[in-house]
Amino acid sequence: MRDPRFPAMRSEELGELNIEISVLSPLAPIRPEEIEIGRHGLVVSDESHRGLLLPQVAPEHGLNRQQFLAETCRKAKLPREAWQWPNTRIQGFTCEVFSDAKRESAN
Repeated sequence: MRDPRFPAMRSEELGELNIEISVLSPLAPIRPEEIEIGRHGLVVSDESHRGLLLPQVAPEHGLNRQQFLAETCRKAKLPREAWQWPNTRIQGFTCEVFSDAKRESAN
């Protein structure tokens, strides 16, 4: 309700609200060629900036590896090509996702 990135929810919207929780694995260094879209989330950082994107982001937005890396840099407020710089750290992780969304049956 108080996240400045999004408009506040109205009470009439609460019935449509779905909650999803992503439990992150420990971070580990990952090379760009090791990134599996839909499986790995990314953290890109340097001395003063850090950005994180969950594994769900890339397939939801149709991103390939390079685009996923560039968008994670953008999230860190770094230039999109910063993932290629020698002092930039790239770390990967996986997620276990829990959701309260109702699953539709395949009838």
